[in-house]
Amino acid sequence: MTENYDVAVIGAGVIGTLIARSLSRYNLRVALLEKLHDVAQGTTKANSAIVHAGFDAKPGTFKAKYNVRGAAMMPELCQTLHVPYANNGALVLGFDDDDVPVLESLLERGRRNKVPGLRLIGKEELLAMEPNVNPCAVGALYAPSGGIVSPFDLAIAAAECAVANGVDFYRDFDVARINQHDTHFSIYSAAGKKRTAKLVVNAAGVHADDVAHLVGDDSFHISPRRGEYLLLDNTQAGVVNATIFQCPSDMGKGVLITPTVHHNILIGPSADDIDVKDDLSTTDPGLKGIQTTMRLSVPGYQIKDVITSFSGLRAHSNTGDFVLRPSLIDPRFIHAAGIESPGLSASPAIAAYVVKLFADVWEEELSEKTNWNPGRPKPLRIKELSREERREAIKKRPEYGRIVCRCETVSEGEIIDAIRAPAGARDMDGVKRRTRAGMGRCQAGFCGTKVLEILSRELQLPPQEITKFGAGSQILLGKTK
Repeated sequence: MTENYDVAVIGAGVIGTLIARSLSRYNLRVALLEKLHDVAQGTTKANSAIVHAGFDAKPGTFKAKYNVRGAAMMPELCQTLHVPYANNGALVLGFDDDDVPVLESLLERGRRNKVPGLRLIGKEELLAMEPNVNPCAVGALYAPSGGIVSPFDLAIAAAECAVANGVDFYRDFDVARINQHDTHFSIYSAAGKKRTAKLVVNAAGVHADDVAHLVGDDSFHISPRRGEYLLLDNTQAGVVNATIFQCPSDMGKGVLITPTVHHNILIGPSADDIDVKDDLSTTDPGLKGIQTTMRLSVPGYQIKDVITSFSGLRAHSNTGDFVLRPSLIDPRFIHAAGIESPGLSASPAIAAYVVKLFADVWEEELSEKTNWNPGRPKPLRIKELSREERREAIKKRPEYGRIVCRCETVSEGEIIDAIRAPAGARDMDGVKRRTRAGMGRCQAGFCGTKVLEILSRELQLPPQEITKFGAGSQILLGKTK
């Protein structure tokens, strides 16, 4: 790997990986720098996984423009990258006469944002669509273009595509210092590693303002907004089919209940502005609060089927909008910052726009590769194959016949594929996000030791060096005998 690049993308969440993938289309030397041990370890791994229709964002903002555009791009992008996506629609419930003007306002705002198909529906149609919704609801705003996607699958797929097309991916590269020169930037990690790049894209999530400060740019501030979630077992699949919202507040779109593309049910998030940018704790008041709030929307979901809780941090900018522009300090330093909701929905459009910003600053000829591949090989999923397809897969590679995770029916072959892939898994959580081994009801209680063994073998590392999510998260401390 070279250490000198045309462009360095800082941050390997869904925004950074999609930008890197888009830049890999051109004859450029591209580096993707990530402070943690894998892609999608920040906001991307812990959010609502919603492709918003775009009715909530203020007209004329980046949020509104790129939400609607990104949502329209998402189905084709997911098909190209073999990422799970479903167009399940969204409903915003109204419970009394005070909510009706709010729904009407959202309808008007959505129409100004050019959201397709928006309409208000009454109680009868609502309950026909979603029988488990609270019958006290008087109606809803229906957004048929809303969808759901797996955000970490999308980031992983984008990273695999980018690396396969020549992008160099650096893990554990915590950017601590940036020196500006006439022709390039020198970028140093906290460990003293150095990379140079002619241009930089700042897609560092909740740390984007910290990265901006390294070049003397204090034009925006990021506050971490913590959201807590509950995930229900797939036995609750079908409780709702659409994504169910309540009327939004100043803190966001509020608590929702939604199916996931993997057939679980997700409830959340809470919304708490905090000071610490790595505080991913869950709280008793936060989790109880989202349960209480969601009972108003769907009284019948079963809390006994919660299999895990988690929290994520949203990068809330004091600008009130996405920060998508060259730095006022140096135009060669491009911000893709403040990407809170609807950032996932907008991500394909944001990536395209950032490439345009890059092209505007790039002083050399920007030529496309003749052999660029926009996709990646479709991951084999034993669980999704017919009996005959399974036989054929196992005949070629016996590892596909050895089931490691029984909850999610994940084979040893799939885990090996995830480790060997471009930008592949290097820890337990990396395997989990790529294959779902450990995401079932037992939460890796049965399969965890086997996954650790496979990682140790494939990476040729002692078991004691295998981690859950990178440095400081070793699973084993040493031998007892």
